[in-house]
This record gives sequence, structure tokens and C-alpha cells, in this order.
Amino acid sequence: MPTYHLIYFQTPALLRVNMSLEKAPITVTLPAVNIARAKNFYSRKLGLRSVKSKEPNSATFKTSNGTSIFLYKRSATRADHTVASFYVKNILSEVNKLKANGVKFESYRMPNLKTDKNNIATGGPIKAAWFKDTEGNILGLVNKR
Repeated sequence: MPTYHLIYFQTPALLRVNMSLEKAPITVTLPAVNIARAKNFYSRKLGLRSVKSKEPNSATFKTSNGTSIFLYKRSATRADHTVASFYVKNILSEVNKLKANGVKFESYRMPNLKTDKNNIATGGPIKAAWFKDTEGNILGLVNKR
């Protein structure tokens, strides 16, 4: 029978000193069946700034603080979870702006997750709303605390 060992580091601060990931910008990489359709959604519906992509059959959008969204062409996939979230100051305002731009928000009626008439779920101090892009990727809005 194999033996498993749990390794516990008692000095996580020491590990952080040697790691630079905590301050590194991040890119969300998402699949898209139709790059032109997805690019139109991210630029026109979400208002994100497209930048020249270095890869063929792809699109890149810059957000703030050096983060970006990279879309690449591939056959259809299915993710049944949130693949990226935007942290916003006023979630109701952002939901309404996106709805006015044609973005359709998800409604949930599950035991642990219910959205209100504005498609916003509340859990303690956190409020969130979800929508799908044209490629079926689930994106979220979350209020900043």
C-alpha cells in the first residue's frame, strides 16, 4: 500500500519573498469557435480595447493593471463554471450598462445561489452576476469590497 505524506510549510512569508507571481499581470486564455464573432462581442458589447495579437486566429484585449484576455480559435468546448470575473465598484450600474449593450445575464434558482430581478446574486457582502460570451464562456461581475 502506498504511503502519502502531507508537507506543510510553516513559513509561507519566506516563500513569498522568492516568488514574483503576486505582482505579475495575468492573462485569461479563452477558447473561441469564431474569433471574429468573439472579437466583436468583447469590443462592442463589453467595451474592451483590442490590441494586436501576435498569434494567428486569435484576439487580445487589454483590461486594467496589465491584465488581458486572450482568445484563441478552437473547436467547441463547454465550461460550466466561471472562467473569468471582472471586479467592479457598482455592480448594478455595470449590469445595467451591459444589458443596454445587449449582454444577456444568467438567472440562477439553486439552493445555494439565487439571482434577483437584476440577475445579481448576494452572498454576505459579495454581489455577483454572470453572463456568457458568444462562445459560451461564462464571465462574471463581482463587486469590489
